[in-house]
Amino acid sequence: MPDVSEGATELLRLVASSRSETRASIARVTGWARNTVNARLDELLDLGLVTDTGAVGGSRGRPAARFSFDASAGSLLIADVGASAARFAHVDLRGAVLSQQEVSLDITAGPEPVLDAVVRGLEALPTRDDLPAWALGVSLPGPIEQPAGRVVSPPIMTGWDGMNVPEVLGPRLRVPVLVENDVNAMAWGEVVSTGRMRDLLFVKVGTGVGAGLVLNGALLSGARGAAGDLGHTHVGVGDGAVQPLCRCGKRGCVEAYAGGWAIARDLNDAGVDAAGAADVVARLQAGDPVAVDLVREAGRVLGAGIAAAVSLVNPAEVVIGGQLSHAGEHLLMGIREKVAAYALPLATQELVIRTASRPHDVGLVGLVDRMTRWALEHAHLSEILRRVGVAS
Repeated sequence: MPDVSEGATELLRLVASSRSETRASIARVTGWARNTVNARLDELLDLGLVTDTGAVGGSRGRPAARFSFDASAGSLLIADVGASAARFAHVDLRGAVLSQQEVSLDITAGPEPVLDAVVRGLEALPTRDDLPAWALGVSLPGPIEQPAGRVVSPPIMTGWDGMNVPEVLGPRLRVPVLVENDVNAMAWGEVVSTGRMRDLLFVKVGTGVGAGLVLNGALLSGARGAAGDLGHTHVGVGDGAVQPLCRCGKRGCVEAYAGGWAIARDLNDAGVDAAGAADVVARLQAGDPVAVDLVREAGRVLGAGIAAAVSLVNPAEVVIGGQLSHAGEHLLMGIREKVAAYALPLATQELVIRTASRPHDVGLVGLVDRMTRWALEHAHLSEILRRVGVAS
């Protein structure tokens, strides 16, 4: 059997996006001739990628056959990896979660132990023999060169520079691999979760600080995949001699003031025990006045950095996610204050600044949706079907 044709792949994406279709509606949407529609449907039926779900009655004439994407033709593996934890999931081809688990890890331990943990976590997930794994999606908290999936000069990921993740994980798990920056996945997850295709700046404030952009309905990754590194932009608070040292080795970065590790550092300097972002939130929720003051000041520093991005790209929304988003208004007040003060007035007239709609799993949601789309692109689908033995 030949590889799946580009026309059949285009039809598969159409059927997958609209749940089901009739021959007449396919012809109407695509402009294809009846013979073309029939040939491409037959191809997908033979491959087991669509099913005939029965007839649907019309106003007159014979009922029309209706076709649906078979989301049980395969499955996808997901690894949403953060600085201190990872969430693994097994999903069907529509993105419905079949199983998942979360584990603690330390991204600074280096690529070998972290990727070993990813393999163990994915292999530990319950799977089904009738749902062959088609592909793996991985998100990581660092700059990812696209389309290679290579980690490049990550500020906090010791030993990861130059690591080609697909070349390591692909052979071990026997699947093609897509690698995405974690905040890009979060930004897209916010779009998916809300169903609103608005221009969006998503800012993750957890252990570190990062940003993702959705503009004109698409993720903006930049020429090489480096867009959105808000945490390691310079904000110029104070003079050079007193600016705090960032984990990246530079001074005066947004993250050096507003990352969870930085606020924890300042709490410890003030005599309050804190190991990281979780402790910062716990102290805040307990009403600790030092934590309140530090988080509000962190919001102001974030706001100064966000203001520049707002003036540059004019998003409709700024969405705050990550562990420190649980600080709520304590953090948002400072952000709003500095965005209003520093951003262009026109860019802020209707700007909404809020926390993420799904703070716990927005990155997973985004990565799953990215993978369901990626797997149905023609080049990837052909490779997948050859590997699982559906097409040859």
